[in-house]
Amino acid sequence: MKPARSLILSLVTALAATLGAAGVALPAFAAGPTASFVKTADWGSGWEGKYTITNGGSSTINGWSLAFDLPSGTTLGSYWDALLTSAGQRHTFTNRSWNGTIAPGASVSFGFLASGSGSPSGCQLNGAACGGGTPPPTTPPPTTPPPTTPPPTTPPPTDPPTGDLPKHLLTGYWHNFDNPAVELRLRDVPNEYDLVAVAFAEATATPGALTFGIDPGLAAALGGYTEADFTADVRTLHSRGKRVILSVGGETGRVTVNNAASATAFADTAAALIARYGFDGIDIDLENGLNPTYMAQALRALRAKVGSSLIIAMAPQTIDMQNPAGGYFKLALDIKDILTVVNTQFYNSGAMLGCDQNAAYGQGTVNFIVALACIQLEAGLRPDQVGLGLPAGPGAAGGGIVAPSVVNAALDCLARGTNCGSFRPPRTYPGIRGAMTWSVNWDASNGNGFANAVGPHLDTLP
Repeated sequence: MKPARSLILSLVTALAATLGAAGVALPAFAAGPTASFVKTADWGSGWEGKYTITNGGSSTINGWSLAFDLPSGTTLGSYWDALLTSAGQRHTFTNRSWNGTIAPGASVSFGFLASGSGSPSGCQLNGAACGGGTPPPTTPPPTTPPPTTPPPTTPPPTDPPTGDLPKHLLTGYWHNFDNPAVELRLRDVPNEYDLVAVAFAEATATPGALTFGIDPGLAAALGGYTEADFTADVRTLHSRGKRVILSVGGETGRVTVNNAASATAFADTAAALIARYGFDGIDIDLENGLNPTYMAQALRALRAKVGSSLIIAMAPQTIDMQNPAGGYFKLALDIKDILTVVNTQFYNSGAMLGCDQNAAYGQGTVNFIVALACIQLEAGLRPDQVGLGLPAGPGAAGGGIVAPSVVNAALDCLARGTNCGSFRPPRTYPGIRGAMTWSVNWDASNGNGFANAVGPHLDTLP
């Protein structure tokens, strides 16, 4: 006697053949959104999963929510390209701001890591079965488990084209002010730097609005340095293949973007400064509060004005990148589709938890840099959007100063899995974007040791 499933399938197949022969049209299964799951890797004690959501309907999907159960003993780890809420063993992923709209025929995906041997079940997409209107399978599922593969060496999200920026960047801040560090004309920035952030644009009486001009103290220290000289120097760096961006904020910066009007003022004035001086983009270095909602609005408006070539960088403090729901981290994830790089300041930080959440790592070590960069890499940013910000030697910071060899070791650990300390990340990130230093001027004061060591090392990364 046939099993019930086989018997039903046989009857369905026979009925379809009979009706087809009689010229009777079978009803089409309803098209609509569907979601498919695959284990992209399985290493026994855990696995990596990926859901792909496809819009098979005729109208655009605006926002999605996908929920599933995991059996007891199987737990979720890090995830990317979605937001997560959990209630017991029921896990619900929802879209990020950049992947919630799915045109007819298009697909989006998100991924996650899990510990244990279980697999998702009870999948629902926007409240309906993930299979949508697709017909049932006509053959039974395989009885043997799929083959396993070693853990992946890179996260699933692919790196986008980097345009005319190198794959691995050395970023340095240039002082538009006079302090104990060496004063430099912009054209005298060493060639090892790929991206130069001019510090800083300043606030005006209008909330959100920016202004910039050559600091009189710097001009005097250099024996005369005009805005025309500076603008010519921007063009000189461009001729060398370098890019120059305008940094907003700093320790004493008071730029505030807290509503729609200030977001518009920010975008309008930033676009005007970019056009006036030839800047290639903007750097957000606000250390006195940031509203991610309105800053995201401002940056998207600025990109709409300037175009897709706009470089958008950030330099948050370490504490600002501990929690994906926090201001800077949330901003980075909300504009992930247009963000170039986040160069977190891994200094002046004390001790902090890394992505393992098991120990507090002290600043000034390979462990600290790698474990805290791992938080960003495992919580949604692409490797090409993560840079390591470190001081350029004595005088540049109050704590967390490291030798350039420590920076290179951290880059090796993240990109290759070599030269790690006691902390090892869960995977390697060959696309890690590079390093940043505060600052070009302090580096010059210390014999350019940072640029001379880290710049060439970046060229050796995968």
